[in-house]
Amino acid sequence: MPSNIAVEELKSIQAQLIELRRTSLALESRFMAECDHFPTPQYNSARNLLHYLGVRQQDIRPLQKRLRQQGLSSLSAIEPCTLSNLNALLRCLEHLTGEPVEDQPTPIDFLSGPAVLSQNAERLLGSDHGQGARIMVTMPTTAADDPAMVKALLAAGMNVMRINCAHDDSQRWRAMVKNLRQAEQDLNKRCKVQMDLAGPKLRTGKLATTNQVLKLKPKRDDFGHVTSPALIWLTSSEAPCDPGKGISKVLQVTPTFLQQCRNSDVINFTDARDRRRHFKVIQVLDTGCVLSLKHTAYLTPETRLVLSRPTKTETRVANIPECTPTIDLVKGDILILTRHPIPGEPAQYDSEGEVMAPAHIHCTLPEAFYHAKPNDRVWLDDGHIGGVIERISTEAIHLSITHPAATSRKLRAEKGINFPDSVFPITALTSKDKLDLSTVVELADIVALSFVNKVSDVDSLHRELTAHKREDMSVVLKIESRQAFENLPRILLAALRYPRPVGVMVARGDLAVEIGFERLSEVQQEILWLCEAAHIPVIWATQILESMAKTGLPSRAEVSDAAMSVFAECAMLNKGAYIVETVQMLQNIILRMDAHYLKRQTTLRRLAVASVFQKQNEANI
Repeated sequence: MPSNIAVEELKSIQAQLIELRRTSLALESRFMAECDHFPTPQYNSARNLLHYLGVRQQDIRPLQKRLRQQGLSSLSAIEPCTLSNLNALLRCLEHLTGEPVEDQPTPIDFLSGPAVLSQNAERLLGSDHGQGARIMVTMPTTAADDPAMVKALLAAGMNVMRINCAHDDSQRWRAMVKNLRQAEQDLNKRCKVQMDLAGPKLRTGKLATTNQVLKLKPKRDDFGHVTSPALIWLTSSEAPCDPGKGISKVLQVTPTFLQQCRNSDVINFTDARDRRRHFKVIQVLDTGCVLSLKHTAYLTPETRLVLSRPTKTETRVANIPECTPTIDLVKGDILILTRHPIPGEPAQYDSEGEVMAPAHIHCTLPEAFYHAKPNDRVWLDDGHIGGVIERISTEAIHLSITHPAATSRKLRAEKGINFPDSVFPITALTSKDKLDLSTVVELADIVALSFVNKVSDVDSLHRELTAHKREDMSVVLKIESRQAFENLPRILLAALRYPRPVGVMVARGDLAVEIGFERLSEVQQEILWLCEAAHIPVIWATQILESMAKTGLPSRAEVSDAAMSVFAECAMLNKGAYIVETVQMLQNIILRMDAHYLKRQTTLRRLAVASVFQKQNEANI
């Protein structure tokens, strides 16, 4: 029997738990009217979410410490069935203290809570085939033309194909899905299709072009010696044809000049630096010529190509590209965001190095000029460049650059902009999204809504899906802004009002910029907790094994990060040259980690190292 002192401590803990349960039920009671019309399974999940929010409204760490000291559950994994956990702990304390406690009926118990989440994940994402978290893969443009790659991804372990509607067009989206459906038949495997609506476009505009110039250079070794000449495709400007493999540079010339070219001919020219250079014709085909160049050269529209035959033939190159400058920014610089789509330009300096005109670039979201405020922070290019609003008008936002602090950073066109301190009256569903939906509802199993910020965004998407008669279509809500995170409990409750399968994507790229990189780990954990309490599956997204996908070699930090995906129901990979190998590696990581965790709960499988230790000990004896 416990001592009198221990009994008094247990009674104190019991009283605190009773109060904790009371506050959870009080929060449910406050929102009950909103939840009454929910479908039955979602109704119980909504109640459980409210119970969990009631517990998390206060700091229970001191209580957890006292519970651990008594050898009792510390309430560290109450998300799937909050009230059942509180009831079970109070029943234990009732036996220890002798103080009776009234039991409370629970909407979800220890078995049904995890089971509901598992069922919801399967409805949304398909079967996990015993591997734990599913794997979602973002399709590159080439997936429309490369059925072998799509088949290889499916064979490697892809469970969900992701198509980003911010890129490509409906014709390519259809080709991607067609390739997947064929791969499914060939491999006898099922794969869901998720299509992400683009959402509001908040990016930098175009930059002003300057001169037209084309740089051509051969490959050199570490000592500057040419190891292989540059290969150039010469084609007609009137009917240009694509080059073969291994040729990246194309020159378009008049048909008359092209027809004069023969094998071993030499084409002379003087480049933009007044250097005498020449091409050698190494292959003549029906559609053009292959040229070789052994020295670096710079071509402009004024560069004349001269072919000496019995009579000299000259031409100019028709397709010299325009040069687009970048805007170099460092701490203390001024950058002006313009409402009108004026091509951006770097800062202009006088002969003494003083700024005559600060750099400027277009911001594509008009609402920013009416609703942002002085001292609000602004981040550009995925958080690589940061500034604070000094002053603002309906035409221009003047930023004082705060990051980077030491070396400058280049700002280019079409880069993302984030206003983490500003709230804009915009809807997640744009006019383009509504047009794209007509294709999405035909091709996809899941539609993902980008830049969800409030309950009305959720309702708007469901209305559109109902209008398209897709009551069965699954929905994924992308959490990628500070406002979305702060509104997450209400967004989850709004999503539970509908019978459609629903999931949440933690879009860690934009989210990190919005809330600050130092808070990302904390916030993504909170999203996981809230979604588990609502029995809503989570997709862990952005930059998982990114180096592996791009270069074939992961960083150590990326491997550790990828292991965290077992806490979610799905992990999303982005495109890259080594994406098939990356899918295989992620699947291996998930299979290994899934043996150690069930969501966030540690599971104690047999440890091989413990068995080795036992054998070593027996050998020594």
